[in-house]
Amino acid sequence: MKVKKFLHTRMRVSDMEHTLRFYREVLGLEVVDQKVSPRGSHLAFLAVPNSEELIELCSFPTSGPVTVPEDLVHLAFEVEDMESIIQELEAKGVPITDGPTQSSSGSRFIFIDAPDGYEIELIQRVPGVAIV
Repeated sequence: MKVKKFLHTRMRVSDMEHTLRFYREVLGLEVVDQKVSPRGSHLAFLAVPNSEELIELCSFPTSGPVTVPEDLVHLAFEVEDMESIIQELEAKGVPITDGPTQSSSGSRFIFIDAPDGYEIELIQRVPGVAIV
């Protein structure tokens, strides 16, 4: 078997509206679709600039609150200017949980937490360097 294409990553969330507000207002992602699945899950699909893959958020209220184990998963996004990102996060009251750190390649990165404890890595890459 060989898969054809990566489509999306699904993450269950406790509060869909709170989580959508975070991804729209803090990260600037776009909600491209929202619906209720046949099983009753509330779904939202987020588009990331310059990417084909989507992030699928799923809220299934009868399942109870989400508990994300530490270091289980994180999403990484590239940013243009780390200093301006840090200033924007501070202005929005979003704490930086780790960093800024510079990698051996010269890239800089920080971590913040999304609702439910999903970790978000923001990376400013050195031009021409593909990996952090």
